[in-house]
Amino acid sequence: MARRILILGSTGSIGVQALDVVARSDELEVVGLSAQSSWETLVEQARDLGLRRIALSDPPAAERAARAWPDGDVLSGPDGVVALIAESGADLVLNAIVGSAGLLPTIATLGEGIDLALANKESLVAGGELVIALAEATGAQILPVDSEHAALHQLISAERVAGPGTIERLTITASGGPFRGMTLEQLESVSVDEALQHPTWAMGGKITIDSATLMNKGLELIEAHHLFGVPYERIDVVVHPQSIIHGCVSLCDGAVLAHLGLPDMRVPIAYALHHPDRADLPVARLDLVAVASLTFEPVDLEVFPSLRLAREAAKAGGTAPCILNAANEVAVHAFLDGRIGFTRIPEVIEATLGAVEGLPLGEFEGLFAADRTARDVARSLLD
Repeated sequence: MARRILILGSTGSIGVQALDVVARSDELEVVGLSAQSSWETLVEQARDLGLRRIALSDPPAAERAARAWPDGDVLSGPDGVVALIAESGADLVLNAIVGSAGLLPTIATLGEGIDLALANKESLVAGGELVIALAEATGAQILPVDSEHAALHQLISAERVAGPGTIERLTITASGGPFRGMTLEQLESVSVDEALQHPTWAMGGKITIDSATLMNKGLELIEAHHLFGVPYERIDVVVHPQSIIHGCVSLCDGAVLAHLGLPDMRVPIAYALHHPDRADLPVARLDLVAVASLTFEPVDLEVFPSLRLAREAAKAGGTAPCILNAANEVAVHAFLDGRIGFTRIPEVIEATLGAVEGLPLGEFEGLFAADRTARDVARSLLD
């Protein structure tokens, strides 16, 4: 029987590539799709797959979709996405929603005891402890889709049989983004178009800017801590411009295991959708002779302070990572809209962290309240 897949954020980069992976397999079946506001693309996807039900978290977009697709059932708003999850009969939900908007669908998925393929790192950044506890309570699996965490998941899964204490350190790699090697003075004048020119990956606007500031690595640091239970002081981030090694695991006997492959997001997507099996993919194969050399550099935290801010918020714990994430989203969208310069992004984040008190984590509603407060403060700082 085919595994029933629900794809949230199906019109984005991860969602489109996930549909490509599904189309190449007789073992996967899409039972539902959602998007934020790209209703025309979503309706077209649903028609191509013969689906009868979709969800759009943007109500005006949902209204337009319902008028254009009278034969289908269009659910509206965040509650509509939650209803789609609960009523889909899915075996696995791929959460490829961008930003903190993905937290509620993550909660809904795990609350239903449905396995989660997680491409929305903000779910674990904002509410990691609560999200992991919910998964443990319901028995649902969390399978990471980020290339770095998928790499670490595979390496760690192979070592878990060796018992506790085997793993000493984790290493997450970063391409360095489009501004690797630049100075702070040079970054002050970079444009939005320049920031969107990622040297390795083709991604959406918000994620691409996070990669340019290296905040993406800060979020991945927090995500790795929650996924694998490794203390922050034993998780490293190194710049690796070739993007061939996606993650490393250092073991107690001095050995280091690395996951290598040419950058193609269909590989970690297929790993999560087919887990624990593997699927043939038409991706380019790694030729080490052609690559010739692999290089590594430390992160320059003076030029890219977002990673430092993320590590500090992570160690503070409580709602601090949620505040960090909310401020980052506000600042990134302000940069994309041309309202602030590139170097103002970490300044807004740091000021917001200083202005909003971090509180202990108690329940999900506390996270949503912290998110709202942080956004209000960040917006006021923009003014």
